[in-house]
Amino acid sequence: MTTLTVLPSGKTYDVAAGITLLKALLDAGEHIAHKCEGKAECGSCHVFIQEGRKSLSKAQRAENDRLDTIIGVGSKSRLACQAVLGDEAVTVELLSFV
Repeated sequence: MTTLTVLPSGKTYDVAAGITLLKALLDAGEHIAHKCEGKAECGSCHVFIQEGRKSLSKAQRAENDRLDTIIGVGSKSRLACQAVLGDEAVTVELLSFV
């Protein structure tokens, strides 16, 4: 188990390690877009990792290639469908588009 904090709400959840950030967020009841169902094909689950980045799996080529196509990507960007949670706490900022 690990601790997942979601911004901007500040809600904290105990989630299983070894699952994707997307699955953890959905299991916790958080709303996050995921149009391609976790295949790194759409980029709709783009999030910012504010803390605990080293606890996540390393970004693979498919994720990096998709991030290269998204406007607003920064050094804290990850696709929630590709980032696998480790044992240390993670703070993720969900993006909202109007």
